[in-house]
Amino acid sequence: MMVIYAIIVLGILIFVHEFGHFIIAKLFNVRVEKFSLGFGPKLFGKQIGETEYLLSAFPLGGYVKMFGEGGAIEGSATPAQADTDTEKTYDEESGESLDEPPELTEAEKARSFAHKPPLARIAIVMAGPVFNLVFAWLIFILLCMLGVPTVTARIGEVIKDKPAAKAGILKDDVVTGINGQRIAQWDEIAALIAAGKGQPIVLTVKRDDRDLKFTITPEPRISKNLFGESIKGHAIGIAAAGEVVTEYYNPYQAVIKGTSQTWKVIDLTVMSLVKMVQRVVPMDSVGGPIMIAKMAGETAQMGVPAFLAFMALLSINLGVLNLLPVPVLDGGHLFFFFCELIIGRPVSQKVREYAQQIGLFLLLSLMVLAFYNDIVRYFFSSPG
Repeated sequence: MMVIYAIIVLGILIFVHEFGHFIIAKLFNVRVEKFSLGFGPKLFGKQIGETEYLLSAFPLGGYVKMFGEGGAIEGSATPAQADTDTEKTYDEESGESLDEPPELTEAEKARSFAHKPPLARIAIVMAGPVFNLVFAWLIFILLCMLGVPTVTARIGEVIKDKPAAKAGILKDDVVTGINGQRIAQWDEIAALIAAGKGQPIVLTVKRDDRDLKFTITPEPRISKNLFGESIKGHAIGIAAAGEVVTEYYNPYQAVIKGTSQTWKVIDLTVMSLVKMVQRVVPMDSVGGPIMIAKMAGETAQMGVPAFLAFMALLSINLGVLNLLPVPVLDGGHLFFFFCELIIGRPVSQKVREYAQQIGLFLLLSLMVLAFYNDIVRYFFSSPG
């Protein structure tokens, strides 16, 4: 069953990505020859107008093939139609291909991707990742309106001899404000204490029917962040009671909350990539199709909101990864188009093709690593 859920998630996200390329290409009057979900051998295809819509064998990517481009615009971190022809000949000085393509008519040039201005090509290529990010944003907005489980600001433990205990804070007190700012969620407490950088705070709590105020000076502490790094901070010595309520947001509030959540996940995704390069995050944390399938199945069993949240998370990962300046990915195309804007002429065909081969090698290496990690993680790891 988890495979079905994974196919649903990947199918939707790939479609969103490719639809971004497709619709913006149409907006710029580029002829789209193929629109494929999946890559590799064709399972099913139907010609509608000037475009052939395909369902291909391998569901880990997709592509849009436009008239007048050397290869397809990819739709995931998986290569689909990369141009790796090495039998071409080049001018030794310019590096341009000597294998001249057939001359296009003016009508054909008007519909050709390659003959569009650089900014138009940038918009078409960037549309795929952007549509993934926007799709995640819309999901987060919807989830906020459906209701978000939230840990309340009720105190479950007051640690002995810590600042809160010395000030007189008790278990079951409910934090309602810090320095005059209203508090409703537990996460807000840590954020405001951190923002104070160790300065005394005025903590307002509700105890029975009374509102009480306490002045507390946070003490320094060393804690671990999401990446396992030791960071310096401040704390007052309290822990949450674990009381959970569902918060509902009106459309205006949902847009604000959904935007904030989208940005947090984008920032976390980028930082995860940076930490991976710095070797803070181990390479064995990279997951592949088996991990995606397992997580899709688990979140589906938890309910529709959890499944949608997983889809939003994966959509942001897909969008961010495809913006990396790696040839074969959207980010690689964008890199060359921005270079063209700066130098005033296209980067030589020879350079682009060599770069594409390097990018393809890197991408295939990452795929092998992901598959290897999945196999070790789920088939050879001990249960404990």
